[in-house]
Amino acid sequence: MPKDSYLVGLIGSGIGPSLSPALHEGEADRQGLRLLYRLIDIETLGVPPEAVGELVRAARDLGFDGLNITHPCKQLVIEHLDALAPQAEALGAVNTVVFEDGRAVGHNTDVTGFAASFARGLPDAPLERVVQLGAGGAGAAVAHATLTLGAERITLVDALPERAAALADSLNRAFGPGRAAAASPDRQAELLAHADGIVHATPTGMAAHPGLPLPAELLRPGLWVAEVVYRPLETELLRTARALGCATLDGGGMAAFQAADAFRLFTGREPDAARMLADLTELAGAVGARH
Repeated sequence: MPKDSYLVGLIGSGIGPSLSPALHEGEADRQGLRLLYRLIDIETLGVPPEAVGELVRAARDLGFDGLNITHPCKQLVIEHLDALAPQAEALGAVNTVVFEDGRAVGHNTDVTGFAASFARGLPDAPLERVVQLGAGGAGAAVAHATLTLGAERITLVDALPERAAALADSLNRAFGPGRAAAASPDRQAELLAHADGIVHATPTGMAAHPGLPLPAELLRPGLWVAEVVYRPLETELLRTARALGCATLDGGGMAAFQAADAFRLFTGREPDAARMLADLTELAGAVGARH
């Protein structure tokens, strides 16, 4: 029997501007629940990322129902958990921890969040050849999601070639040989000339990292462009792509749908994901107007 009062939180670094508290607390209010969402910022606490295990244990002991986990703790947290959901295990990263009967169980709603956003925002996008820029934490999640959605082949381009190669290897183990490959940034032009679409999963375009992640002349009208950055919702990449007539997907859907999936895990209640997306769009817009 679901209860009507919840205590959850977010562990990460530099998370003061996070929209998660507003998203979760707003949805709880609409459902007549009491939900308190606390920020546990390792930067503010002055502890290293490796302290995530102690923080998870403390939260469990203090009666938290669950936690979201973000950079730089998504992989470090794994060794401190009692069990992993299959998606989190395959990905090697956790962004949601649920406390059940004294056990800490890790999940990854970044994968399901991006998949839901893509299916809603680019339902008819061709997926034979996808180029993804960025093979870090967010990149791993969206690459898994893109292959889950049915992409035939994904080519990963990252400034750190060994990171792209390691992710490609892990994707091929999970999805079958030949589904993923790594390529160096100097092959972008050749790859994009034959691609159906681009997934962008680097920090370029965020408020603190303005600019384009690739030369604008590599974009063309036939490409679709999916963005992971959601602050701002309209990045320079999306603005440039839209001006050319590309089909585009902003990062807001992934952020809202991963929060909705986490809310379901925390509370056992069905969230109104469309309403949470509207909340996020409004919140991100208000943030954009202030900066």
